[in-house]
Amino acid sequence: MLSKLAPMTAPVQNHRMPPKLRQMISELIGTPSISSVSPEFDSSNLAVCNLLASWLEDLDFRIDVRSVPGTHDKFNLIATRGDGPGGLVLAGHTDTVPFDEGKWQTDPFGAKERDQRIYGLGSADMKSFFALAIEAVRACLDRDPRQPLTLLATADEESSMSGARALAESGRLPGAYAVIGEPTGLRPVRAHKGITMDAVRLTGKAAHSSNPATGVNAIDGMHRVIASLIALRQQLAQRFHDERFDVPAPTLNLGHIQGGDNPNRVCAMCELHFDLRLLPGMHIDSSRREIQAAVTDSLVDTGLEIEFETLFEGVEALEVPENSKLLKACTRHTGKTPQVVGFATEAPFLAGMGLDTVVIGPGDIAQAHRPDEYLPLSAIAPTLHLLQTLIGQFCLEAA
Repeated sequence: MLSKLAPMTAPVQNHRMPPKLRQMISELIGTPSISSVSPEFDSSNLAVCNLLASWLEDLDFRIDVRSVPGTHDKFNLIATRGDGPGGLVLAGHTDTVPFDEGKWQTDPFGAKERDQRIYGLGSADMKSFFALAIEAVRACLDRDPRQPLTLLATADEESSMSGARALAESGRLPGAYAVIGEPTGLRPVRAHKGITMDAVRLTGKAAHSSNPATGVNAIDGMHRVIASLIALRQQLAQRFHDERFDVPAPTLNLGHIQGGDNPNRVCAMCELHFDLRLLPGMHIDSSRREIQAAVTDSLVDTGLEIEFETLFEGVEALEVPENSKLLKACTRHTGKTPQVVGFATEAPFLAGMGLDTVVIGPGDIAQAHRPDEYLPLSAIAPTLHLLQTLIGQFCLEAA
């Protein structure tokens, strides 16, 4: 823990204030915080946390910057103003994906404004949301919150979700409701798919290919494994179906395979990587057990050793209850029908902590993870209106 400041119960007159909205967006985009499974691209998010902490401290928030267990340079920020059993959390991730050098028309860290858009890495996904949240808070400083308002900034959503996972394992957050500001076109998300990533590794016995019977071929075994996974994929599609999604079935994608070293040797090692996208109603642990059972059954009497590895622990699917007070509020205040999306978010971790959680934010997910990512300026005013309205409803007016 880096810092923990004492609360202030009322705004201080004439104290230092955060910079203007456009400058906050520019500074956040200009502060690199890439997370990646490849160490050569990965970097710390501490500078972004410190930037947010300095602005929120000026607005009388209690600041708590926590190191993410198992890392040496990743941090979560929890900043809270006010006290009480209820309240609202405005949440997002501080990290971005790597960028394609030479493919951008502008500096990825330059926050260039052009054609009524702000271009930059994280402009849509999702650094601008933090600046908009702070700007919305600034407009509400003339009233003391009756329930706490919290800004949550997490680490490594784009690679491991270790930040949100650490929070979920540590206990609960102050607040009863949570908005995760991922780019949804300011349309509330009521459901999204989950995801896991796993590997299966087969070890056999090398031999001269002139007599394959003297060895145990791991590639031959992996052929059985692939057949079993394809059969399981078809079974899952029959058992689970949700027409709300563009792809209405769970998907099991075989994404990477490697094995062997020479055509004239019986292959002694083969490895397969795959992911599973889960629909609401499916669960990671039971799905993983079913996959492992199918693989194991396919290799009976082959003499191959089987090793399973979790590449990404996974994120459960999200299903926001129909009676969600926050979902109803977001629908009413935006006038937009709730949607379902195929991408995963940190929402299941917050929902698992007991918070009524909805994903809604400015920008378009189609802009994420690609060169010349941008946030349209037209998204700023409606986002500020929504956030100020939600702060009013769940923090300022709430009993």
